[in-house]
Amino acid sequence: MNTTRVCGEVSKSATKPLTVSTSLTETVNGFHEFKISGYSLTKGVGVGKYVASDTFTVDGHSWAVYFYPDGKSPEDNSSHVSLFIALASEGADVRALFELTLVDQSGNEKHKVHSHFGRALESGPYALKYRGSMWGYKRFFRRDNLETSDYLKDNSLLVRCRVGVVKSCTEGPRDYNISVPVSNLGQQLGSLLESGKGCDVTFEVDGETFSAHKLVLATRSPVFRAQLFGPLRDRDTDRIEIEDVEAPIFKVLLHFIYWDELPDMQELIGTDSKSASTLVAQHLLAAADRYALERLKAICESKLCEGITVNTVATTLALAEQHHCFQLKAVCLKFVASPENLKAVMQTDGFDYLKRSCPSLLTELLKYLARLREHSVTAPGHPKDIFADGCDSNGRRVKQRLH
Repeated sequence: MNTTRVCGEVSKSATKPLTVSTSLTETVNGFHEFKISGYSLTKGVGVGKYVASDTFTVDGHSWAVYFYPDGKSPEDNSSHVSLFIALASEGADVRALFELTLVDQSGNEKHKVHSHFGRALESGPYALKYRGSMWGYKRFFRRDNLETSDYLKDNSLLVRCRVGVVKSCTEGPRDYNISVPVSNLGQQLGSLLESGKGCDVTFEVDGETFSAHKLVLATRSPVFRAQLFGPLRDRDTDRIEIEDVEAPIFKVLLHFIYWDELPDMQELIGTDSKSASTLVAQHLLAAADRYALERLKAICESKLCEGITVNTVATTLALAEQHHCFQLKAVCLKFVASPENLKAVMQTDGFDYLKRSCPSLLTELLKYLARLREHSVTAPGHPKDIFADGCDSNGRRVKQRLH
């Protein structure tokens, strides 16, 4: 970033400039990855012929990567491949810095990098004045060396590019400032729920009643929208009985619908016990999935992931299977499969329940362990995470009674 200060005329009695302004010059960076599959089929297309990436946008300008399998022009030796970044939209003296990287696909990180960013102080940004203007290399790589290198894998090349569009602006003094209040929409809706004003639906849950507003519920949950306003809506939409959700959990659910955040969970459950918090998160995840509250579901997944222990992982794994929480499921399988945890988990009551309710997960766990063992044999010293694929839900819902 280049910064200059322009000062007005100074009077004899003044010790400070009358006016101050700042010229700010910086780059707006964008990145794109271009995979060239079927490289061998592109050979022989002809000198000057290319394959192009999809266009991508940086600072309002469109760009594309052009790869010439037989070179860009005969006079520059067609035994090389050529690689360029091109301006794909109309330009008017667009000034930019560029970088092209041919990725080493062996995992050794020995990438071939050509960068204009490192030469910025020597020659300045590159100027492109019209659509089709390019920056790159006609002799980017000798074709015979490329085809025996680690850059080519499964007949594919991987190119990463970086474009930094140069922008300048001048800022004057700011003698005023208008503060913008933080949004309090959640607080306003929460106050509406707590006041009970305008409530037009009552829920009966486990012997307790909760009042709410149909429009708010329908806006936040597609399940409530269908239940309250859909063609197959309940006959009585003013009073609805809720089954399979306990009253404390439904209260938290309503709180989230209005406030878009969870209440103080320690105050709710009356303890800071991790096992109690995990149990609440498990129940709440099931309720969030039932009413299609995806953000709440993700919050519960995150809390369960943070609270995984030997005693809770089996029930959390069963819950993840039943409610299609594939990331949480993968974390649980990885935890159970670790040598230091496996034996202890198998001795818990939760694992016995897992065997009864979700027997297919045992098969999946065995496959997971087999893949880990196979990998440790074929590639000792370089373990990798292996994540389980999601599969269809089966078995009963995992729920313990809240007291």
